[in-house]
Amino acid sequence: MNLFNRRDFLQSSAVLAGLASSGVLSAQEKQEPAPGTGRGNPMERLNIAVIGFRGQGKGHISGYAGRHNCVVTHVCDVDTNTPRTAADTLANATKAQGIEPRYVQDLRRIMDDKSIHAVSIATPNHWHALAAIWAMQAGKDVYVEKPVSHNIWEGRRIVDAARHYNRICQTGTQIRSQRGSIEAIDFLKSGKLGKINVARGLCYKRRQSIGRTEGDQTPPQTVDYDLWCGPAPRVPLRRRNLHYDWHWVWDTGNGDLGNQGIHQMDVARWGLGKNELAKSAYSLGGRFGYTDDGQTANTQVCVFDYGETPLIFEVRGLETRPFHGASVGNIFHCTDGMLVFTSYAAAVAMDPKGQVLQRFTGGGDHFGNFITAVRSRRRQDLNADIEQGHYSSALCHLANISYRLGRPAAFNPRTRAVEGDAVATETLTRTEEHLQANMVPLDKTEIVVGRKLELENGSERFKGDEEANRMLTREYRRGFEVPARF
Repeated sequence: MNLFNRRDFLQSSAVLAGLASSGVLSAQEKQEPAPGTGRGNPMERLNIAVIGFRGQGKGHISGYAGRHNCVVTHVCDVDTNTPRTAADTLANATKAQGIEPRYVQDLRRIMDDKSIHAVSIATPNHWHALAAIWAMQAGKDVYVEKPVSHNIWEGRRIVDAARHYNRICQTGTQIRSQRGSIEAIDFLKSGKLGKINVARGLCYKRRQSIGRTEGDQTPPQTVDYDLWCGPAPRVPLRRRNLHYDWHWVWDTGNGDLGNQGIHQMDVARWGLGKNELAKSAYSLGGRFGYTDDGQTANTQVCVFDYGETPLIFEVRGLETRPFHGASVGNIFHCTDGMLVFTSYAAAVAMDPKGQVLQRFTGGGDHFGNFITAVRSRRRQDLNADIEQGHYSSALCHLANISYRLGRPAAFNPRTRAVEGDAVATETLTRTEEHLQANMVPLDKTEIVVGRKLELENGSERFKGDEEANRMLTREYRRGFEVPARF
């Protein structure tokens, strides 16, 4: 195992080196975590390991270091170059908590370490479920980023593991901890806007092409590529960048629907009060505006049947205008007005004429909510328990399965997939106008029309569709299998 040693890490950051040499950190603080369980006692320190800190994980480090009586004792990333790219974050953490986090390359060593009380996971999507389950099997509590799973089956396995091992497991859908969003949802549920006619999620987020490569690419030398692949197939790298662009490849990512969109999918389901999967789902879309190594859709319309109130989700990766003031957000169309979420912590309620009725704003601390539940040992104290994360992630997976099983069709005449559905038809019409505004020639372009998928009552399987059922899970590599039972 090629571990990045501590001396190299200190040499890579003048700030950290200064802290270490100035006597700010004692020898014991540098090397020894505090004893004790750290749980159930607010006066006892919690030792946290952050797994994956190249991107989102930097926020995890800052969310714990020197706060809530927590110490980030370990940071783990499969790329030995990550401590250099995150040197400022690590230096700030060291200053905040008075203890320098240790760097580990292999997350299995984190699981082995009994001094660690909880792990915070910000790896690529394909590692979320297995890392969370391994941690809970090792007796640790877990904060896991969204989507909590790469597929529907493994999402349910995380829930099962949390219940079986009696672990606290929080989903990284931090909107649930923002005061403005909580108050807006309470207002919606009070009935002051009347009945919800449509719940809409928006992921209007410009994404550039990731480029087109010729032949297999060489992963960075600083990465243990076999470990990076983990539960996913170990196939040659076929894109320019290993990091981040994994979002747009099916083996490791879930497109922007599962990347950004899960936040808004979660708010839509939260507002509807649905703690279950939809009765059916279908998706239409494609990767428009460029040809590159990405596989996932950059434009999608997803339709979910929740009975009286449909849930519509839109993904747009090309340049686009906001809809009712929202770009990455939610809209609840109601009989007596509209509730529009314009950010993670802000929303506005309007009457049918568009006049503002009430504004909601205010932040929160999702990491702090996790720590509160870790200490209380009550999953009811979590704002985003793992089962909530599973349902919201699974909705994204449902739409993607539909899309992947779909067939290309001409834009005109209009696909019959939305025939008789006024809301879906209106949404698709606006999508076509959006593509035309981005110079996509619809007369020469095809849209993938996804298969309509119906779920069996009370289960997370599809009715009479074995091809779709096979896509509920994946074949795992030896040594990286997600457990089927506990």
